[in-house]
Amino acid sequence: MRIVKEALMEEPALPPAQGEADHLSLALVNSAVALPGGHTADLLGTPARANHWLTERGLAPVDAGMREMCASQLRSLREQIRSLFASRAEGLPALPAALAAVNDAMTRVPTAPLLQWDAKTGPYRATPHPTSAIVDHALATLAADAADLLTSPAAERLTACGSAPCNRYLLRHGRRHWCSTRCGDRARAARAYARRTRPATD
Repeated sequence: MRIVKEALMEEPALPPAQGEADHLSLALVNSAVALPGGHTADLLGTPARANHWLTERGLAPVDAGMREMCASQLRSLREQIRSLFASRAEGLPALPAALAAVNDAMTRVPTAPLLQWDAKTGPYRATPHPTSAIVDHALATLAADAADLLTSPAAERLTACGSAPCNRYLLRHGRRHWCSTRCGDRARAARAYARRTRPATD
């Protein structure tokens, strides 16, 4: 029974929000989805899910061998980028820790095999552990995409979905403030209900 429940919560039935196709960082931020009833679907909730998410976006091979530490790094970067998106959308100053995390991710990937030194055989050059290198490259790519989005004209259109409890971000087109048709329908239904139940005032 637990396996069935896990499978049902694995993927929310939501299409990508506006802008996700062009910005991987937007897809990353939207990978933890708040659902009605107080539930959350986390597409990075386990190492296997995180590996699957990265593979779908061309950032890791299917057999990357993701560990919990790697998935945790991905989830941590997601929260820092989410913080920056919220600051930009609401016109507030960015948290220094969020800026530091994104800059750290962008500069973590070595551009060449690093110099190592073995006590017996002496100097040699080598790349980091393959899984660590894959994750670091993915983190750098996602962080750079977030930096590109936040400094582009498109950042003016960055907004949170206007349908509670949804917590996704999108790039607004026109007056649309919803990440999906489902969220738009839910917001319109909530407004209609509020109008019907509003007490009459004389």
